[in-house]
Amino acid sequence: MRTFDLAPLYRATVGFDQIADLMDRVLTDTNTSTTYPPYNIEKTADDAYRISLAVAGFADADLGVEVKENSLIVTAKKGQDDDSKKYLHRGIATRAFERRFHLADHVRVSGASHVDGMLHIDLVREVPEALKPRQIEITGPNTVDAKAVEHAA
Repeated sequence: MRTFDLAPLYRATVGFDQIADLMDRVLTDTNTSTTYPPYNIEKTADDAYRISLAVAGFADADLGVEVKENSLIVTAKKGQDDDSKKYLHRGIATRAFERRFHLADHVRVSGASHVDGMLHIDLVREVPEALKPRQIEITGPNTVDAKAVEHAA
C-alpha cells in the first residue's frame, strides 16, 4: 500500500486545515475501519440526509447520539446479559460500539428515532443567508445612490 505525506499541503496553504485533516483521516482509516454496525446514508431531499444504523438487540436506553465539534457520535452500550440463557449459536451481535460521522459545515441533526431495530438520524443542511447567492441590482449611469452622496459630503 502507498502512503501519502500531506505535510506539503499544510506548509503551502492557509485555511484549508479541515480538508487536509479529512484527507489524512480517510487515508489512515481505510484499513482499520470497522463494519459494525452496518449503516446506510441516504439523501432524502436537496438539503436533507438520513443515516440509518442496524442496531438490533439494543433498547433506546442503550443508545446515545451526540454532536460534538462537527462530529456525529453514535454509541451503544448493552446492559448485563442474562446468565441463565445458554446459547447454541449467537449470531446477533450486541457488543458496544462507537461510530463517528464527520459533518460538513452548516449540517445539523434534526432528529433521531429508533424503529424496528433501526436507528434513524435525520440531518439537514442550513446555509446562512449571508452565504446564499444573492442577485445584485444593476443600476443605470444616471442613478445616484443617496447613501454614497451622504458619505461624500
